[in-house]
Amino acid sequence: MSASNQAAGDSAEAGPNWEKTLTATTAEQTHNLGVRLAGVLEAGDLLVLSGELGAGKTTFTQGLGEGLGVRSGVISPTFVLVRIHPNLPDGPRPGGPDLVHVDAYRLGSAAEIDDIDLENTLDSSVTVVEWGHDRVEHLSESRLEIDLQRAIGLQATGFQTNGLSAYGPGGSAGSGETTGTLDFENEDTDEPRTIVLRGYGPRWPRVPEPVATFEGKS
Repeated sequence: MSASNQAAGDSAEAGPNWEKTLTATTAEQTHNLGVRLAGVLEAGDLLVLSGELGAGKTTFTQGLGEGLGVRSGVISPTFVLVRIHPNLPDGPRPGGPDLVHVDAYRLGSAAEIDDIDLENTLDSSVTVVEWGHDRVEHLSESRLEIDLQRAIGLQATGFQTNGLSAYGPGGSAGSGETTGTLDFENEDTDEPRTIVLRGYGPRWPRVPEPVATFEGKS
């Protein structure tokens, strides 16, 4: 194991430097948090998003894309695993990092993450991995973990998952017990959600200013 991978592994086993819980009362506020957080992100940053379908992961990532000034059209990459959104030279952050958006829902292990070669773009991009918990921690010694939780559960709103867990691989609620179809590309609903952020490693020793000053709850 290389020194960098060893450091990343040690960070994965360590607890977070901090944890911050926010409340966003609308999808717009979730989007705006992403816009604001993008202002402090740099090439090499890794973000791990968790939350049931409809919790706002894609909405949050769309905000990140806007704030980073990358090519528009951020949608869930569920069926292609990885989408790369290049930085726009005429955007708000010319010369800034690209956005690499990954959906690890159908990937069962860290080894499968390695197969898609994220290490090739990690240093030059901001990498966002949906459903990445227990799959990508070895990639970097620092990361932000962002858990989005709906106030109303997926099943309560009538969504069905066609045999997939609403919480991703290994999830509990709805695992393999529902039938029907869910639109993966239009997952968000305009309802309150709790957003829990945790910072790991030397890159995130303290709560970043956009998170510390976020006022989403009305």
